[in-house]
Amino acid sequence: ASTCTHCAQQLRLSFFSTGPTVSGSLVKGKVGQNITVPCSYSVRSEQDITSMCWGRGKCPASKCYQTIIWTDGWKVTQRSNSRYILKGNLVMGDVSLTIVNAVEADSGTYCCRVEIPGLFNDEISNHDVVVEKARISTASPHTYTSEKTSAPGNASESSFTITRTWPPVSSSEAPQTAPGPCSNTSDCWDVTSNLQNPSVSRPSQQYSENWVYIGISLCAVLLVILFVSLFVT
Repeated sequence: ASTCTHCAQQLRLSFFSTGPTVSGSLVKGKVGQNITVPCSYSVRSEQDITSMCWGRGKCPASKCYQTIIWTDGWKVTQRSNSRYILKGNLVMGDVSLTIVNAVEADSGTYCCRVEIPGLFNDEISNHDVVVEKARISTASPHTYTSEKTSAPGNASESSFTITRTWPPVSSSEAPQTAPGPCSNTSDCWDVTSNLQNPSVSRPSQQYSENWVYIGISLCAVLLVILFVSLFVT
C-alpha cells in the first residue's frame, strides 16, 4: 500500500510540473528603425513544421493575447498591421518578428508561441522590446570671418575675405582674449587715423622724392652752362 501511495505522489508531481519552457530576450532599438525580435524552433523534417503566433503581452495558457500575426508554418495567414513581418525562413523554423519603422508605442512585451502537438508542449518565449527616441544634436558651428582691404592708391594688393568654420566650443574651453595693443581709446584712434591718411603715414617718402627732383634740375642747369661756355670758347 505504501508503495502505491508513493507512486501516486510521484505521478501527481510529474503531471503538475509538466509545462512549456519559457524563455525570452531584451531587444532595444531607435524610433524609425526596423527592429527584429528573435524566435525559432527546431525543424528536422517536414512533419515538424507547425503553426505559431505573435501577440502583445506575456504568453497566456494558450494561443496569444492581442494577436498581431499568425502563420501555419508555411505562410502568414493573419496579420493585424502591415508593419509586422516574418522575414525569416518559415519552413526552417525561423519565425522572428520584424517591426518596420518602429515607434515608441511599440515598446512592451511580445509573446512568441509555437504550437507543438501534445499536452503542454508549446514552445513559448516572452520578449521585452524598448524603442527609444533618436538623439538629435542641435549645436551649430561657429563662423569666423576676417577681411583685408588694400591701402588707398596701392593697386598691387586686392581685397579678400576668409571664412573659417569652427566646431562648437563650450564656455569652459573658450580661449581667453589677450589685451589689445592700445592702452586707451585715444591711442587706438590716432593709429587708425594715420593708417587711413596716406599723406601722413609716408611723409619721409615724399620729401626724399622732392630732393631727387631738385638734384636732377640742378645737374641739368650745370650741364647747359658748361655746353654754353665750351661753345663760346
